[in-house]
Amino acid sequence: MKIIRIHPAPRRRTAPSLWLALPLVVLVAAAAAQPVTYTIDPDHTYPSFAADHMGLSTWRGKFDHTTGTITLDRTKHTGKVHIVTQIDSIDFGNPPLAQMVLRDAIPGSLCKTQCTFFDAAKYPTAVYDGKLADFVAGAPTRAVGALTLHGVTRPLELKIGHFRCIPDPVLRPRERCGA
Repeated sequence: MKIIRIHPAPRRRTAPSLWLALPLVVLVAAAAAQPVTYTIDPDHTYPSFAADHMGLSTWRGKFDHTTGTITLDRTKHTGKVHIVTQIDSIDFGNPPLAQMVLRDAIPGSLCKTQCTFFDAAKYPTAVYDGKLADFVAGAPTRAVGALTLHGVTRPLELKIGHFRCIPDPVLRPRERCGA
């Protein structure tokens, strides 16, 4: 379970900050009667993933640089998500593997013809755009949208398994939310 920390900005600011760390699950919260847009804190956002490694093992990794915005209207039970992930920030905990998958393709015997990878030079970002859905007790339980990766856009629905907000003990009157 990863945590999202959300800090609505003081009234003088235009964009509150949102800190989140998650396995490509996008969640938000706000304490307002109208829509509020949050700016995601890139230092606390890292979509994570698992990938099959030749049918022998599972490589787990994350992307270290993500930006975006999330808009939430608790009154209307609606919201939008826009997340941009820098592909070259991939981290498997194995630098040679990370450098290998950032390339376009590698010809060779292990791949029969060639292995196709991220081609980060041509496709530097992955983008998720979605809408928050199925609110329960003021909190979204799903994000329904699409992920564009390697120039291809496909539908992607994300489940939100836990969502809770509390008053921020340091930055009052802001609140901190976890998901």
